[in-house]
Amino acid sequence: MKVIVNISLKNGVLDPQGKALEKALHSLNFNGVKEVKVAKQIQINLDEKDEKLAKEKVRKMCEELLVNSVIEEYECLIEKE
Repeated sequence: MKVIVNISLKNGVLDPQGKALEKALHSLNFNGVKEVKVAKQIQINLDEKDEKLAKEKVRKMCEELLVNSVIEEYECLIEKE
C-alpha cells in the first residue's frame, strides 16, 4: 500500500523559501502571484493490506520522526494498488 504524506508549515509560521520564490516570480513579471508556500511530500510503500492499520503506522511515523509538530501540519493519503 502506498501512503503519501503532505507536510506543510502551519499558518503563521514564517516561510522564507516561499517568500523568496514569491519575490522571484514577481521579478519575472508573474504579478498575479499573491502568495507562495513551500511544502514537502513523502511517499511510503507499506507492506500492509489494512487501510486503518496503515494510517495508524504512518501517523506514528509522522509524530515520532517525519513531522515537526510545533511548526508543521500533515495529511496522509492512501493510494490503493
